[in-house]
Amino acid sequence: MSGISLRAMADAIFEEPRLAEVYDPLDPDRSDLDAYCAIVDEFGARTVLDIGCGTGTFACLLARRGIEVTGVEPAGASLDVAHGKPGADAVRWLHGDASTLPPMQVDLAAMTANVAQVFLTDDDWASTLRSAYAALRPGGHLVFETRDPAKKAWLGWNRPDSHKRTDIPGVGGVETWVEVTDVSGALVSFRSTFMFLRDGAVFTSDSTLRFRSRVEVEESLAAAGFVVVDVRDAPDRPRREFVFIARRPPFRAEPSP
Repeated sequence: MSGISLRAMADAIFEEPRLAEVYDPLDPDRSDLDAYCAIVDEFGARTVLDIGCGTGTFACLLARRGIEVTGVEPAGASLDVAHGKPGADAVRWLHGDASTLPPMQVDLAAMTANVAQVFLTDDDWASTLRSAYAALRPGGHLVFETRDPAKKAWLGWNRPDSHKRTDIPGVGGVETWVEVTDVSGALVSFRSTFMFLRDGAVFTSDSTLRFRSRVEVEESLAAAGFVVVDVRDAPDRPRREFVFIARRPPFRAEPSP
């Protein structure tokens, strides 16, 4: 699934305007969002918080279906793209991260794609979970995915496996590739390169993801006050990802400090 950064300093792929503008054309297949839409329907959610909403694809998709959506994203360039999409006028857009959310009580909060893996420290991850908990109404659900570290997805990210050319209307050809730069325990760093063939401009974006085990994630959710309802397979990456569904209990429960 496509990646979205939620760190205070967003990766260049989300913050550099030329890269943000081609983010969607370079990754047009968002069938991964079908599972999230189905979960929204499953729990009858009418209000949704999209954490790390990026260029707004999921938020706008829900808004066009009549869902009340709030999208929060730290990368201003990505939000600029989001504002121009069909359905964007019905979305409440917030420039920031989960820690900057105003008071709200939504039915469901979601972190699609790689959002849950951009929090590299335990403190940052715990803070994000506490913020999501606070934004949910009692009985509301948090949904997100994370890659199974045992599958070592990064082994398939290097050139030539990742090298491709995409022709984008109004932009021309764009060549892209990824190179893994470091693997240190649970942290995997990689560099994405973008070459615009029309004018020869080259941009790079350095990213790091943390690969947490299922047990680690479940323990962190419990510490934040959540109850794990289910752990599912990701339809677009069978047996390679965990899709967590956690609930804020309907009774008052305070997260661990």
